[in-house]
Amino acid sequence: MIAATVFNVHMPEKSIDIPVTSTGDDAIAIVLTTVGADFDAVAIARILVEEQLAACVNVLPVMTSVYQWKGKAEQDQEQQLVIKTTASNVARLAARLRALHPYELPEFLVLRASASEQYGKWVGESVG
Repeated sequence: MIAATVFNVHMPEKSIDIPVTSTGDDAIAIVLTTVGADFDAVAIARILVEEQLAACVNVLPVMTSVYQWKGKAEQDQEQQLVIKTTASNVARLAARLRALHPYELPEFLVLRASASEQYGKWVGESVG
């Protein structure tokens, strides 16, 4: 079942209604993962898009990450990947990302998201 909400967006000259889809198997999922600053994050992004596991992957600029690892506070330079897919595609994406990822324990955070009806349809069509 897909739930839809309509948001009214006010712009200076006009207002528009944007239907929003947010639940069901085709709901949008945003997956976050990080890779090292020297790793080819764009290569992973291209593979995920070309294999229709993601509609879009944003590779963010290098950032500093501070984290606990094996009992010690660590600090590294990393790149964040923001992966857009559908909820029904998350398991396949997880399996492929594990195979491609350089880390022993890759970050794999899944966030359910609402999207405009048109954007949600595009994501669904893009991930086969």
